[in-house]
Amino acid sequence: MPSRPLLLKRLLALPPTLRRSFWSSSSTNTTTTPPSPSQPELYDIVCVGGGPAGLSFLAALHSHPATRSLKTALIDTQDLTTSRSANDANDAYSNRCSSLTPASLRFLKDIGAWEHVDRRRVQPYHAMDVWDGVSGSRMHFDPMDREGGAGGLLGSLAEMLPGSRFQASRRKYETAGMEEEAGVVATMCENMNLTAALLQRLKELQKEGTGVKMLDKTKVDSIQLGSAPASDTAPDLSQWPVVTTPTGDRLAARVLIGADGANSPVRTFANIPAHGWDYNQHGVVATLTLAPPSTPTPFHTAYQRFLPTGPIALLPLPNNQASLVWSTTPHHAQTLKTLSPTNFTAAITAAFHLLPTDLTHLLTHPNLSYPSELTWRLPATPAKTTNLPANFPTITHLQENTRAAFPLRYRHASTYTSPHLALLGDAAHTIHPLAGQGLNLGLADARALAHVLADGVQHGMDIGTEGCLDSYSAERWGRNNAVLGAVDKLQKVYSVGSGPVVWGRSLGVEVFERLGGLKGLVMGAAGGGSGGR
Repeated sequence: MPSRPLLLKRLLALPPTLRRSFWSSSSTNTTTTPPSPSQPELYDIVCVGGGPAGLSFLAALHSHPATRSLKTALIDTQDLTTSRSANDANDAYSNRCSSLTPASLRFLKDIGAWEHVDRRRVQPYHAMDVWDGVSGSRMHFDPMDREGGAGGLLGSLAEMLPGSRFQASRRKYETAGMEEEAGVVATMCENMNLTAALLQRLKELQKEGTGVKMLDKTKVDSIQLGSAPASDTAPDLSQWPVVTTPTGDRLAARVLIGADGANSPVRTFANIPAHGWDYNQHGVVATLTLAPPSTPTPFHTAYQRFLPTGPIALLPLPNNQASLVWSTTPHHAQTLKTLSPTNFTAAITAAFHLLPTDLTHLLTHPNLSYPSELTWRLPATPAKTTNLPANFPTITHLQENTRAAFPLRYRHASTYTSPHLALLGDAAHTIHPLAGQGLNLGLADARALAHVLADGVQHGMDIGTEGCLDSYSAERWGRNNAVLGAVDKLQKVYSVGSGPVVWGRSLGVEVFERLGGLKGLVMGAAGGGSGGR
């Protein structure tokens, strides 16, 4: 009969469900010895990073019957006990907001997190106008496009015929009442609101006995592979990552999750390269107040204009607020950060209304009075010249202390997994914000990884092995690479300010605008309508 130490080693090698089943059945008759202080504490999952991607992964894991009892820990440098949304719907809005696709919303609902979101502070929008700052060519996206334009490709071709009934039905659709779910292109939500909801969900799960050990306000001091067994009584942790904190805690992970951002220490430990480049652009973000619409409507529109220096987007928030994301040159970004609030607001109006040459003139002369310049430049630039949407809102002022800027980069890890380790979110990929897909890709990663681990547990696999984890990388890497590549090409095409490229992209936009079915395919892919579990 095998010795007790040998049985212990064999027990630790079992998959989590079998190990826990054996342990629970034998614990009533067996007295166990606490681990030696020199040995790390064993966990099935250790997640480094408490942003939306890491938190949603843990919530998904503990919401699944197969993985709800796994022993998990979360390490994050932030104080997670203070991650709360604003107390009132009228409080100032954060400049860190995300546009959640329908697929992301479904995932958050499936794991029980969306019910904890402060719904007073989220804003669905029902259409999006995108236009070229040089040629004025414009695209309009709405929910009918996602549904395939009432006839797929054949219906799309029919839309190109003058007087087509497809066009009439679409115009009727845009003004008719629609169901809430079917009518939403995406939903704006503050990141802190989402983070607070995910933490609330994890606390709810903890009350059910399936909680996560929270190590917040904690840095990762080092990550190393564990030791080979020094004796028959010691487990073999030579392939397990061991995370050490400054307080001396040591956590051995069957699977170490890197959800720790673009400069991921977990990715560095795994020696996984991430190729990419800098865009020589900075993203300027702020929260703006808009004038109330002349005709109140429950439907909201997002706006994006592509300028040669980078796209500028205005995304709706509740109570006539809006989130600004302006990608521009580092020099212009620095100018925008130092402008007075009045000039800054006028600069945003100029970016949507004026020709690029006029905007460049303003940004290279920051000492001008921008409102005075607009009093004569706006009448001299009719909306038909730039193809400005007729319903574009009036921007009244900048919310205090919401202006910020950050460099824009493209990065993609060569793989998302190695033995006993997986990456998700910004640790695996960073993307240009022009399509608003960064957080959505991270949530899709979290959903896929949680599903893969649940499937591995159900099939009795060791969830730390490549045989289990590689299916996650195989599922997500190619899909993410396609999105990152498409967004990168779009950024490069619209960075050209003159010549045949402008003519070619304008022609493409004109044809694309008439093909509702093709737009539906693009919207479905961007919204996670295809390929999801």
